[in-house]
Amino acid sequence: MSEPAPDESTPNPEADPAARLQALETELAQLRDAALRAAADQQNQARRHQRDLADLRRFAASGVIEDLLPAIDSLRLGIATSDGQPGAAVAAGFALAIQQLTGALATHGLREVEALGKPFDPAVHEALSQEASDVHPEGAVTKVLRSGWHLHDRLLRPAGVVVSTGPAA
Repeated sequence: MSEPAPDESTPNPEADPAARLQALETELAQLRDAALRAAADQQNQARRHQRDLADLRRFAASGVIEDLLPAIDSLRLGIATSDGQPGAAVAAGFALAIQQLTGALATHGLREVEALGKPFDPAVHEALSQEASDVHPEGAVTKVLRSGWHLHDRLLRPAGVVVSTGPAA
């Protein structure tokens, strides 16, 4: 059998050094592009890893802080129930303990959600009840039953609130 005649329109890179050089330069450009993309992907992955590691360090204490929040709630409840009673010194001690706890936790990024008198915001408030109020407009928080807390920019716990239905009819 005879071999088919070479097609004159397709250059034979083996026979034409200029075509071979062009093919190698194209391949080199493709490999260079692939290497640059791989390096960029690696840099992006390293940045993402550093950001994730920073977030992990930043929020590592969130479990401990969440466990301490009920203690602050209990101390505040103790103060609220002693309002002007003979245990005023105990209430003052509770207030000092709360101040110290919240101050220590604030140094690690904890801050309380502002709620009283603010418009109800389901992103940071949990409505536990509603009540009529001549002081607060409809939809505003009239009481805070349980404080809400942020750790840096993350909500740890929404504030449990009572929301105004407006003036009594």
